[in-house]
Amino acid sequence: MMDYSINKQFITQREHVETQFPYHWLPSIKDRRTQRVHAKTPLPFLVLTSSAAKSMMIRDVSKLILPPLGVNHNDNEWMGRIISPVDYKYRRWEEFMGFLMIYYAWAYPFEIAFLKAPSLSGLQIAGTIVDLFFVMDIVCTFFVAYNDKTTGLLVNDSRKIALRYLSTWFVLDLVSTLPYEALGYLITGKTKMALPYYLLRALRFWHLGKVKQLFKRLEKDTRFSYFFVRCAGLLFVTLLSVHSAGCLYYLLADGYPHQGKTWIGSAISNFREENLWSRYISAIYWSITTMTTVGYGDLHAVNTRERVFGIFYMLYNLFLSVYLIGNMTVLVVEGARRTMEFRSNIQAASDFIARNHLAPDLKEKILTYMCLRFKAEALTQNQLIEQMPKSIRESICQTLYLPTVEKVYLFKGVSKKMLLLLVADMKTLYIPPGEDVILQNEPTQYVYIVVSGELMIINCDNDEENIVGKLTNGDIFGEVGGLCCKPQGFTFRTKTLSQILKLKTSDLTKAMETRPEDNTLILQNFGHV
Repeated sequence: MMDYSINKQFITQREHVETQFPYHWLPSIKDRRTQRVHAKTPLPFLVLTSSAAKSMMIRDVSKLILPPLGVNHNDNEWMGRIISPVDYKYRRWEEFMGFLMIYYAWAYPFEIAFLKAPSLSGLQIAGTIVDLFFVMDIVCTFFVAYNDKTTGLLVNDSRKIALRYLSTWFVLDLVSTLPYEALGYLITGKTKMALPYYLLRALRFWHLGKVKQLFKRLEKDTRFSYFFVRCAGLLFVTLLSVHSAGCLYYLLADGYPHQGKTWIGSAISNFREENLWSRYISAIYWSITTMTTVGYGDLHAVNTRERVFGIFYMLYNLFLSVYLIGNMTVLVVEGARRTMEFRSNIQAASDFIARNHLAPDLKEKILTYMCLRFKAEALTQNQLIEQMPKSIRESICQTLYLPTVEKVYLFKGVSKKMLLLLVADMKTLYIPPGEDVILQNEPTQYVYIVVSGELMIINCDNDEENIVGKLTNGDIFGEVGGLCCKPQGFTFRTKTLSQILKLKTSDLTKAMETRPEDNTLILQNFGHV
């Protein structure tokens, strides 16, 4: 029979407390947990009710705007038709405008360079539709709240929003959106536009910031690969540069008075009579050969305008190349960083083993442990659980560990509240085959529960090891030394790769203090073994 004296003081203290304060007057475990959470929460406005927490989704987190510390600010107080900048529907609108800007960035240079005919083409009709959406965006901006950089709070006063927009970007948006072709035709009766009007329409390119924000959101979206989204963004920058430079270079040749003294006229006589796509491909061909510094020489600058443009384009390509190479290097290095760290650690361990002439079996154990740790760290499971708030951490542990803990003989008949207290403090270990978890005659501060794998119970007597049993899923070990404060009577060694739950004996005894009826059951279960 085991000695019950280690827990008599716990039971006596608990009976004394319950005598003076009946149990139904004591706050429940759930109530005390809720009090602790609210007591430790520095920003009360972020505490959600249970019904709100259940309906909270990942996309809803983006709607939470953190005000400065100590500032009482309610995000739900919106005036009339004011739109929150983090509203889900408004973000979808911003993404839609980003895609329209991608189309405009391709269509506008192509239109001014190659579409000189007064006839109404499909590209021009599409451009008109895009203009209408940009007009709608201008109107919408008058109702979108903004973040005051001085106070860090959202301003939802309609008058302040309108004044801010009128004093900042409104003029630029309006000038870049006006239908100059239609206005010019109504005033002069001509459809051909002068260069200043084209430059005014080009001001819309400042909206490329919407495209940047679009790619940033896609990079954060776990449904898409970060590597491929990042590569798509770099490819967009490259293609936009090639396309814009090719169109502008052709525009210089098309507007030059001497057709034969241009980069394309010297290679193709009467190039204006050529097919549209033949001229476009020639422009893109020159742009790519210049960007990649190939420069075959078949298409080259002839007049001064073209040489000046080529100089600035080549200088721009220097910075673009640095930008592209730097980003690709970061992507590749980041992807291989952990692998390089692992190789360095393995090499360092191998050097240590060779320098100190360690035995081959010890070498195998060291390298096996390092490989297993590398795999476990890649999962980042324990780190992820530790980052969670206590309530979420308890729910995760309940889902993962409770089915296994319920199988343990020590906890047969124990209340679910007691089990939840225990699993909330458990940690997961992955141990390779052949590792000693507990050595014979070694004091231990932990209790272990087997989740998967198999362990051997070994009795070491006179330098001989005898296997006296095995442990599998749902078995517990270390409880004798933990509850009786006695050295372990056996060595516990893994036979296969094992996943084990680890619980501090201090956490176990603390939980037993709070639940005297469960304490009695645990001791009875322990005594019957």
